[in-house]
Amino acid sequence: MSDTTSRALSLLNLLQTHRHWAGSELAARLGVTERTVRRDVERLRELGYRIESVPGVAGGYRLEAGSAVPPLLLTDEEAVAMAIGLRIAASQRLVSGPETTLTALAKLEQVLPAPLRRRVTALAEAVQPAGLQAGAAVSSEVLGELALACRDHERVRFTYTSAAGEVTRRRVEPHALSPADRHWYLLCWDLERDDWRTFRVDRLENVEHLRVTFEPRPLTAEEIEDFVLVARSWTRQPVEADAVMQLPLATMKEHFGIWAQGATAEGDSHTRWPVGGADFRETMYGLSWIPAGVDYTTDLAEPARSELREALERMLRSLDAPPPGTAT
Repeated sequence: MSDTTSRALSLLNLLQTHRHWAGSELAARLGVTERTVRRDVERLRELGYRIESVPGVAGGYRLEAGSAVPPLLLTDEEAVAMAIGLRIAASQRLVSGPETTLTALAKLEQVLPAPLRRRVTALAEAVQPAGLQAGAAVSSEVLGELALACRDHERVRFTYTSAAGEVTRRRVEPHALSPADRHWYLLCWDLERDDWRTFRVDRLENVEHLRVTFEPRPLTAEEIEDFVLVARSWTRQPVEADAVMQLPLATMKEHFGIWAQGATAEGDSHTRWPVGGADFRETMYGLSWIPAGVDYTTDLAEPARSELREALERMLRSLDAPPPGTAT
């Protein structure tokens, strides 16, 4: 294999491992000049690879969809079979490491010709593994785009529709994708809110890569899990109430951390915090986390209010009277 061919394949490999490369960075990786990189890019284009070049300071190269299958010596049928398997594994969470599955799927699908991608979509929708429940429909293309943005630390913009139907355009720094309760969640730093936010991926569309990279903020696996847990619980519950506690919002956030999501200030000295659950017991559990000594009121509606009162009265009576047979 000639040096030119070997270098072109090395360039192709780099283009497949990142969403966007600066020309200077590619030249440094390959140990050649930027002029040589431009020539090698032209050779790959002649072989059928669609490589977009962007001029300017933030410019560079990226491998676009619609080119031929990369040099894995795969037939069309083999490529389609691999893509279907990866789609099912990602949507059903059959393997650990969801980002690995999604980035592998994205790398394969970004170079599949349009007719093959349509075949993959049709077949994947028809094939459903037995014994597994699917969640809300999620575009594998959107999942793949977000997975690449998480991996490459690239800012994105997208349209998001909340559970209440509110449509907003968000600009974020994606950090992690996580499956939970048959749904996919994107954890990211919201640049307009200047805070962490978690979004249901099935409510997200029109992903736009901004081609601006960022330095990831430190976040542990446990913190990611907690953020997703909060997002899972942040849906309308059968029993809901607001607790207005005698605690300034800033102090309340220090006590509750990420569980302060949804809290709003009620003047300078009080905070309104939504709490709810499947029944009055779960709501009671939420209220029990209000810090000791902090007075609060709640608008818990009937019949949950009476059920909670009766349960608390029995608890108090049980504390006043020791169990039968206990020595005094």
